[in-house]
Amino acid sequence: MCEHCCMNRRQFNTLTAAGVTAGLLGAATTLRAARVAVEPWDPDKPFLVTGRPLRVQPILAHANQSPRDKASWRSWGEVVNEAAAAGEMQRIAGELKGLAAKADFPLEILPAIKVTSEDQAAAAQQGDFDAILLYAASNARLFQPCCAQDPKRDTVVFVRHRVGPTYYGYECLGTRFFKVPSPEVWNANNADNHGPVTLDDVVVDDYDEVLWRLRALYGLNNFVGQRILALGGPQGKYDAGAPDVARQRYRLEIVDVPYDDFAARLKAVQSDDSLQKQCAAWTDRYLAMPNTKLETKKKFVHDAFALYLVFKQWLQEHEAPAITINACMGTIIQMSDTTACMPLSWLNDEGYIAFCESDFVIVPVGMLLHCIAGRPVFMHNSTFPHKAMVTCAHCTAPRRMDGRRYEPVRVMTHYESDFGAAPKIDMPIGQPVCAISPEYATGRWVGIKGIVRDNPNFAICRSQQDVEILGNWKRLIAETRDSHWMMVYGDYLREAGYAARKIGLTWDNVSDLEV
Repeated sequence: MCEHCCMNRRQFNTLTAAGVTAGLLGAATTLRAARVAVEPWDPDKPFLVTGRPLRVQPILAHANQSPRDKASWRSWGEVVNEAAAAGEMQRIAGELKGLAAKADFPLEILPAIKVTSEDQAAAAQQGDFDAILLYAASNARLFQPCCAQDPKRDTVVFVRHRVGPTYYGYECLGTRFFKVPSPEVWNANNADNHGPVTLDDVVVDDYDEVLWRLRALYGLNNFVGQRILALGGPQGKYDAGAPDVARQRYRLEIVDVPYDDFAARLKAVQSDDSLQKQCAAWTDRYLAMPNTKLETKKKFVHDAFALYLVFKQWLQEHEAPAITINACMGTIIQMSDTTACMPLSWLNDEGYIAFCESDFVIVPVGMLLHCIAGRPVFMHNSTFPHKAMVTCAHCTAPRRMDGRRYEPVRVMTHYESDFGAAPKIDMPIGQPVCAISPEYATGRWVGIKGIVRDNPNFAICRSQQDVEILGNWKRLIAETRDSHWMMVYGDYLREAGYAARKIGLTWDNVSDLEV
C-alpha cells in the first residue's frame, strides 16, 4: 500500500478542480487568464510526489517433486512440494510487507503468485504491473518464462542462501539462464525495450539490494514518456539536437509554451488586486522563515510570486510535473521586472521539477535523478577539477534539498544581471552528494560522488558549493565541457546507472571504487 502523496494525471485534474474560494493562505486561487485553480504556496506542505507507484508482481517458481524408490528424485533446494511452497508463500508475504514499509518511494506490491507450470507462468504475464520479483526456488525450466516478457517491463530475481529455505536458484542461476551484463547487451536497450534479464538483476538474500533496484525502476518508469513544459521552447547547450534526442530516446513529451501566453497570464496576475495581496502575504511569510536573509529589493520577491502563480497554473493545467524556461536571463526579466530564479526554487522545494535555460542536454538527467531520489535536484555549472575539488554553482538552487528541511538562504540579485531575486543556498558542510554529467546528448552519462566542503562567495552564480570528488577525480579533467551537471543529496549512483543501462545509455561512474 502506498502512503506517499502520489499524483498521476487524473489526480492532477482533481487538484486543479479543488478549492476556488479566495484567501491569502488557506484557499486556492483562481487566475482569471484561464480559470484554473492553483493551490496556494505553502512551505509547510509535505513534499509532493508526482510519480505513480511502481507495481510489482512477486512470483514464486517452484516444482512439486515426489520421492521415488532407489532414485535421485529431487534437485537442490527445499521448496519441492506444495506444503513447502505454502510455507514459503507465507514467508514471502511477511517479507514483502516489511519491504513495502521500508520503501521511501511509492511502491505497490501485488499479492504473490505461485507458479508450477509454463501455462501458469504465461497467465501471470497478463497482470497489470511494471516489474516482476521472481523467487527462483526450484523448477529451473520456469525461471525464464516467469521473467517479464513485455520488453518495457523489468525483472528482479531473488534467491535464498542463508535466509529461509535454500533455493535451487542459488546454485544454478548463471550464464545458462541470464545474460552477462556488458556494454554490448546494454547498448541494445532503449525506452521501448529494456533488454533481457542479466546477472545484475539477481539478488541473494538481501532485500536492501532488491529495494534499490526497485527504486531505480520506479524512477525509470516515471521518467520515460513524462511531460515537461518549455517556456520559450526547448534548446540544448552546445548541442542543438538535444530536444529531438529527448523526444526520441526518452519519449519525453515537450510542450512548447509561448511567451505570448506567458505575457497574457502574467498581466492578469499583475492586474488582480486580490492576487497581488496574496503575493504580498506570501512574500512576508517567506522572508519570515528561519535562516532567511533579504539582500535585494523586496519587490523582486513579490513579483517572483506572480511568476510562480503562472508557472503553477501551467503545470496543473497541462497535468505536468516539470517545467523549464528558455531566455530566462533575457526575455523573462524584461517581461516580469524580476528574475525566474525564486519561482523555480520554490517549485523544486514543493516537489515539482523546475529548471532554467531549457537545456535538454541536462533536463533528462534531472528528471530521472529527481524520480529516483524523490527529492529536489540542483542543476548547476561545473568548474575545472583540481586537487579532488570542483565548484558547483547556479542561481536557481532548491532550498529543501532533502525534501524536508529548508537550508539557510540569502536572497540576492541574480548574478549575471545583478537584478531581481535569486537564492544563495548554504548546504551543510560534510553533506554527501552525487551528480551526473551528461556528455552532451550522446547518451553517455558520467556519475560523480562527492562531499560538500564549503559554501564560498565567488564572483559566480549565487548558490555555490566547493565539492570534494570521491574516486578517480582526475578523470573529470578530460570531461570538462563548461557543461551543466545535476546534483542531489545522498548517493543514488547505483540506481541511476541501473536505470540508465535499461534504456541503452552508457554509464560511467568515476567514483565507482568496487573491484
